Amino acid sequence: MKRNILIAGIGIIFITSCGSLDLNPLSDGSGETWNSTPEEIEMSLNGLYKDAFWMQDSDEWTDDFLYRDATTPITGATINGETDFVNLWWTNSYKAIARANNVIVSVGRAAGNLSQAQISRYSGEARFVRACQYSRLLSHYGNIVYTESALDIEQALKLKQTDAPTVLKNIYADFDSAALYLPKTFGASDLKRASSGAALAMKARIALQMGDMATARDAAKACMDLNVYKLHTDFSNLFLAKTKNSIESIFGLPRSVALKVTFDDAQNFVPRNAGGWGAKNPSWDLFCAFLCKDGLPIDESPLYDPRKPFLNRDPRCSATIIEFQTSHLGYTYQPHPDTLKVWKDADRNYVENKDTRSIAIFASFNGLNWKKGIDGDWLLNAWKVEPDKIIIRYADVLLMYAEAKITLNEIDQTVKDAINMIRARAYGVPYTNTAAYPAVTSNDQAVLQKALRNERRMEFAREGIRYMDIIRWKIADKVLNMPNYGMLDPADLRTKVVQPGLWFFPQTSPVDEDGVADLSAMYTAGYIKVVAVRKFDATRQYLWPIPSTEVLISHLTQNPNY
Repeated sequence: MKRNILIAGIGIIFITSCGSLDLNPLSDGSGETWNSTPEEIEMSLNGLYKDAFWMQDSDEWTDDFLYRDATTPITGATINGETDFVNLWWTNSYKAIARANNVIVSVGRAAGNLSQAQISRYSGEARFVRACQYSRLLSHYGNIVYTESALDIEQALKLKQTDAPTVLKNIYADFDSAALYLPKTFGASDLKRASSGAALAMKARIALQMGDMATARDAAKACMDLNVYKLHTDFSNLFLAKTKNSIESIFGLPRSVALKVTFDDAQNFVPRNAGGWGAKNPSWDLFCAFLCKDGLPIDESPLYDPRKPFLNRDPRCSATIIEFQTSHLGYTYQPHPDTLKVWKDADRNYVENKDTRSIAIFASFNGLNWKKGIDGDWLLNAWKVEPDKIIIRYADVLLMYAEAKITLNEIDQTVKDAINMIRARAYGVPYTNTAAYPAVTSNDQAVLQKALRNERRMEFAREGIRYMDIIRWKIADKVLNMPNYGMLDPADLRTKVVQPGLWFFPQTSPVDEDGVADLSAMYTAGYIKVVAVRKFDATRQYLWPIPSTEVLISHLTQNPNY
């Protein structure tokens, strides 16, 4: 019997030892008759929803993040064809594509044993997954191999890279097929299955990323017109582990401690008083990006007080970043260098404050810690937690629709409504009650573009969305070539900031048209220090490199300047 593969990344073939080489997708049986029954196809489809196939961009690759004095291969401009995630994403994406192709071929082969409804759903789900995987490859690597066929090794090695417009056209066709044949939703009990709404939302995402604003507009509008999804009522609890399968979640994966599918980096996001490391923090860049309650940036609003930087800010600021002198995970949070003890709720007493660098030198380097999505359950189960892995949610669809329309200069009330629905949700009021929150009212394209970009940053912090935003807007070379700043060491912090009465921020930083704060004046004045030096090479980093193994073995063309 001849064994076939559905190309799973040419490199997979060669980085696996000959003795363990397995050319069949792991979800398949060992014979060519596998996927001949509904039960077998269901098993193969279930395998397409493995967590490993749904990699997400990281905020650590952006200006929203500080991890002590470290940089990543992206923020340090060291990314190359051997970088671990460059290889892992390529490999896993092509593995998923292989399995999706296999299901599509198998549905045709098993058609005599399937109902028309089964044929439509099975094919639709597999095409959805294939389109999502190719979307990730196209948006990140650009210059990729495309196939829908079952190939043997010799055939796979002869494949050439496909031009981006052709790949995009095929992605659209798959999403359109999925949207046509899949149900609007699979219901509240089954988060992980693809739906027509998910196909439309993901089509809008790749269209926006590739600059096809008309398609992004139409796909987002079609998703909105399904009338299936709504914004979750409370922004603050949308991301908690207890909030399962929200009506805002269009597509995502469930996590489960019992099934050992968890978020496993919890300790880095929990303050030290509560037993975490407090090592991965929101950047000051992000902190300065939150608007004030009058809808103005911090350098324009009379409401902003740099000594009390959480006061009068968009509610998402304190929902995303722990506000000083408030209780979080059982302790009052205060990084002040002179606050050596803080209140512990459970003991109703003061305890040593491990969240100040005066006591713990590895406490938050900039005084900030994440709050968004972090709850008491993060302290349980050996730091393994189970919030839903949200791939795309309705707020993104609304803002993609608005962005596409603004870029096309098709400005109407629906554009402002889409932004205002999200902003009003943060304030807990109906979007039609424009007196109760700083509603967007302008019809000016430049003003709306700035509002849109600010809204995305405030709304999606810590969700892995910012990276592809700064890539799409071509501002990564600006924001990632600015230093990552933090507090002075405790002794200097006391003499230069605290004693002159300049805690927390000595100055108000100017904010540009992209919502990016310039903190350099505080650094020049000696009030803050550079914690990490970010770098971004605009001559190459707007695309990732093709994995080196692929280039060497398969003679694929490497992306420029790698």
